[in-house]
Amino acid sequence: MSKKTAVITGAGGGIGRASAIKLAEDGFNLVIVDFNETIANETLDLVKEKGVEAIFIKADVSNADDVNHYVQKAVDTFGTIDVFFNNAGVVQKFSMFTDIEESEFDRVMNINTKGVFLGMKAVLKVMEQQGHGHIINTASTAGVRSEHSAAAYSASKHAVVGLTKGAALEYVSKGIRVNAICPGGVATPLTKGVEEQMKTTGYVPAEISVMRMGRYSEPQEIANVVSFLASDASSYMTGTTVMVDGGLTL
Repeated sequence: MSKKTAVITGAGGGIGRASAIKLAEDGFNLVIVDFNETIANETLDLVKEKGVEAIFIKADVSNADDVNHYVQKAVDTFGTIDVFFNNAGVVQKFSMFTDIEESEFDRVMNINTKGVFLGMKAVLKVMEQQGHGHIINTASTAGVRSEHSAAAYSASKHAVVGLTKGAALEYVSKGIRVNAICPGGVATPLTKGVEEQMKTTGYVPAEISVMRMGRYSEPQEIANVVSFLASDASSYMTGTTVMVDGGLTL
């Protein structure tokens, strides 16, 4: 039996890289998608060390042509897309609602929401033709509760939850499952950038999330949940938002 194939966006680092390595350990062939060639190729090397086949495709997830290209390349190379981890995303520059620049709003929504939408739209067509597949979207705790000084980010992640539930409802009878993970704080280069932003600007939001476990999660801890969702062990789950947040939303 041929191996299953997983496509991962934002696979260059953080949750994406950890999940790529974990799914490679689970036996998936991998399609590594990222805009940053340097870090993506590092992930590619780490994945190949696990003995699976893998390719890297550079893409801007907010560009429909790029999205259609990585989806078609995945099918041309491996024949199927069994799992799509729709993970690429950015954080917002902290600011009060009326101080959010239109360009910043567009940037966050284009990558976090439009990118997820375009990826789902292209992959769902492939999965419907196959008669099976599982999409895992990266939302956030900000997708179920508001984050102070991050209204655009919160809106983008609420939209991811909505897209997840909408697609799950429409495709549940077609052998396709769609779920979302909602991480809290994760120790990644992305969150490190947030800390640096606060130090540089001197601006600290009125509310800073504190993990009830007293720490950020490690990327590997999120990857373990992605691995579960990508497996048959989650076969009765669809339209679900899985909280992986150390109790933050309790």
